[in-house]
This record gives sequence, structure tokens and C-alpha cells, in this order.
Amino acid sequence: METSIETSQYLTFKLEDEVFALDVAKVREILEENAITKVPQTPDYMRGVINLRGSVVPVIDLRLKFGMSRSEKTVNTCIIVVEVQMDGEVIVLGALADSVQEVIEMEPEQIAAAPTIGTRLNTDFIKGMGKMDGRFVMILDIDKLFSSDELAVVALEAA
Repeated sequence: METSIETSQYLTFKLEDEVFALDVAKVREILEENAITKVPQTPDYMRGVINLRGSVVPVIDLRLKFGMSRSEKTVNTCIIVVEVQMDGEVIVLGALADSVQEVIEMEPEQIAAAPTIGTRLNTDFIKGMGKMDGRFVMILDIDKLFSSDELAVVALEAA
């Protein structure tokens, strides 16, 4: 009997000099950064909302969410539209990235467990560390990246 090894596909993207990855099954589409409408009184990492074929989609600046400097718009800046599961509901949001790299396939043995960095830092949103071309790629669990309180704010903006 043949055993199947589950290979997963990930979309890789850059924030500053770091490479991150998302499960392609969570990615709906990739857009050029276009007009983002700022929404008052939202957290810094909440850049605003975009109109996606008539739907209001909140846009998150992942660099700010991860404590990096604010994203500067370049020719490569894009919005990765993802579907996030929260309390059995699917929330569509845009994640601002410096650039999208490629779709890669990784075998389970290429992915190491997420690092444990003390108890004060929440690293639950890191699914694992993938190895690619001698570098580590942080594989994000987009469903755990935001707390339900943060997603509630985002969901309200889109309502």
C-alpha cells in the first residue's frame, strides 16, 4: 500500500527583508495596491478599506502588525486578499505586502515547528518555519494572526 505524503502549496511574500508564506487555499486573489480609503479611529495596522467588485474589504498592513516600519508604496506593493475563519464565519481581508514572490510546494519534513520565544510573545500565528534555498520562510496561520477582538473591529469596518 502506498503512503501519501501531503505536500502543501504556499504563496510566499516579502515584508522588509523577511520572506513569509501563506497556505494558497486561504488566498483568494492578489491585487495591485490601489486606492485605500482610511477609516478613522482604527488601529494603526488597519490601513483602511478597498472596494473589491462592490464589496468593502478591510486592508491590514502586516508590517505594522508585526512591529516593523509602515509599508511604503512601491511598484511591487500588493494586497493579498485572504479568507480568514473566525467563529465559523469567513472574513475576507486584504494583507498589504511589499511584494509577492512565488507559489512553492513544501513537504512536511521541510517544515520545522514554530520557535518558542518565551511566554510573553504570542507566536501561535506561526504555523512553522519552512526551509527554502538555505533560508527560513515563516509560514503564517492567517486564522490565528488576529485575535477575535481585532477581527471584530475589521468586520465592523467592512459592514
